[in-house]
Amino acid sequence: MKMDKPQKNDVVEHKMSDSRKNSRPPITVCLLSAAFFGALGSSFLYGYNLSVVNAPALYIKSFYNKTWIERYGEPVGVETATFLWSITVSIFAIGGLLGTLSVSFLIKVFGRKGTLLLNNSFAMSSALLLSLGERARSFEMLIIGRFIIGVDSGIALSVLPMYLGEISPRHIRGSIGQFNSILICLGVFTGQVLGLPELLGKESRWNYLFSFLAFPAVLQLCVLPFLPESPRYLLMERRDEAAAERAFQRFLGKKDVSQELEEVHAEARAQDNLHTVSMLQLLKTPAVRWQLITIIITMSCYQLCGLNAIWYYTNGILREAGFAEKSLPYVTLSTGAIETLAAIISGLVIERIGRKPLLIFGFSAMAVFFSLLTVFLNFQDSVSWMPYLSYICILAVIASFCSGPGGIPFILAGELFEQSYRPAAFMIAGTVNWLSNFAVGLLFPFIQESLQTFAFLVFVVVCVLGSIYLYVVLPETKNKTFMDISQSFAKINKIPVPSQGQEMELVLSFMSDVNEKEKDISKTQ
Repeated sequence: MKMDKPQKNDVVEHKMSDSRKNSRPPITVCLLSAAFFGALGSSFLYGYNLSVVNAPALYIKSFYNKTWIERYGEPVGVETATFLWSITVSIFAIGGLLGTLSVSFLIKVFGRKGTLLLNNSFAMSSALLLSLGERARSFEMLIIGRFIIGVDSGIALSVLPMYLGEISPRHIRGSIGQFNSILICLGVFTGQVLGLPELLGKESRWNYLFSFLAFPAVLQLCVLPFLPESPRYLLMERRDEAAAERAFQRFLGKKDVSQELEEVHAEARAQDNLHTVSMLQLLKTPAVRWQLITIIITMSCYQLCGLNAIWYYTNGILREAGFAEKSLPYVTLSTGAIETLAAIISGLVIERIGRKPLLIFGFSAMAVFFSLLTVFLNFQDSVSWMPYLSYICILAVIASFCSGPGGIPFILAGELFEQSYRPAAFMIAGTVNWLSNFAVGLLFPFIQESLQTFAFLVFVVVCVLGSIYLYVVLPETKNKTFMDISQSFAKINKIPVPSQGQEMELVLSFMSDVNEKEKDISKTQ
């Protein structure tokens, strides 16, 4: 009897491994289209809005002053001008926070794909307000437009990674998820290119920079309605197995998707609660405590690691590094190109290397290059070629960030939580993201003023602490089911792990279900 049991287990494990090997279909046009066009109308716009206000900043401030003179007969005061510009920049993050907090309600009513499509209405209305504000002599329209596009970005950065994670086969889930990061970088780069003086970065054309916001939204509206909804959402929340089966078939490019359907059913059976939980319920759930801590720390490091300080103050840093004023737009352009290239490379290697090594490498490399940047900035006045080393360090920091920390936190937010916890987890991750974003923009000028060239050492500490935490706590998630990932946290959460007998019973029930379905199919044929 003792010999028979291992043989049976070996047979089952062999069948499961064979089925997994044979269940790796090629990447379909449907899946790539959903990833690209989903990200084009979502994360691309977020990246574009991070960089697009840099080029026309002087012209927008001049417009504010002219409008103020027309209304009140005198130039705007220095304090008022600073306040209006600060509101214009920072209200983007406030809108992002509001958009994040609305995600749970929106996806419950409209679904993943439906929310992405609805989100285009915010992008279109924002494009109208921002591009027509100058003609209407209303700086309030620009401020409201920035707020609305912030709402759009807050919704997009939560719903898009959720959608991509749920439609992707697990062996390429990281690569498909990196479309979010790649399109953010491409959006930043596009904003830099269009903001060049030869294109739209002129006083007579700056409003067209904001008109461009409507273009990616229109493209998404033309393509995404013809692509499927998330099959996990259809099966687990809408209870529509037929629609989920059709969605799996289109995304995977094969007719027999019984294994994928059964995997979702097994996840549903393993969950205590199939109803979507709230943020407060998630915070109170011991079974996901360390997943939640991990996401909060990872997302905090994503914003507090210092890259936003590089983006917000790149021109100032480059001036201090000794570059001529006329060359700044073109030097900044190279940073966007490096960012995009690093994100693409990360997407290509993430399934080979894994999430954890890329995250730890990225944060560790950033700590090294921020340290070197601090040294080079301190000696740039005494050595003529030192500014060029400072510039190389800036590029290295950007490349290190995009190699892992720039996109993987959004992938993890979807992977570390099962279906019922996922919307609330993205809301918490998004809240941390936007609050941290706002904090960096608000506090870094004061940190830079007080610490001068040593300001980047603050980010060195953040990167080092983040790397240590991820090395100790985060398990590798590549090519694992959502159930497997949850079970890898069971020990640290002090939750009992299913015994080998229970796991074998689940596997045997799975295999029997598959065999029965195969018999039914053969009978019908």
